[in-house]
Amino acid sequence: MLQKKICMVGAFATGKTSLVTKFVYSIFSEKYQTTVGVKIDKKTLQVNEQELNLILWDLYGEDEFQKLRTSYLRGSSGYLLVVDGTRKSTLQKAVELQQRVEENLGKIPFILVLNKWDLQDQWELDPASIEAVEQKGWIVTKASAKTGLNVEEIFNTLASKILEG
Repeated sequence: MLQKKICMVGAFATGKTSLVTKFVYSIFSEKYQTTVGVKIDKKTLQVNEQELNLILWDLYGEDEFQKLRTSYLRGSSGYLLVVDGTRKSTLQKAVELQQRVEENLGKIPFILVLNKWDLQDQWELDPASIEAVEQKGWIVTKASAKTGLNVEEIFNTLASKILEG
């Protein structure tokens, strides 16, 4: 069976842990859990007749006090770049993080996840900024860890992209 490491990357409180928990355990909690360092989970998928064991590295969120430790990224086959749609600043942070990941790992598959779609009435992200990242050729998907919207699809799409590479 193939094993692939996927990292969850983004600013603090964007929903990285919630997305992993929803994907692996089908659970959502309103209680905010700060990730200290890295939390690792596993889930096996069937992708095009291929059994794939995903090792999910949920990295702590980056803010002005904690910088992403690039050593955590080593060995990654892909990553989810998570943005909180209710905080526009998390999109700019995601763009910066993507550049840093690419500098360290080269071009590997990733998906930009616009999380918290269930709160779209509170969204700060405007269509123009979303379109700007789409024009870079990035895969951009709206999701909600709370409702489960597109959670399975995000991980399955990333797994397929990894296997294509």
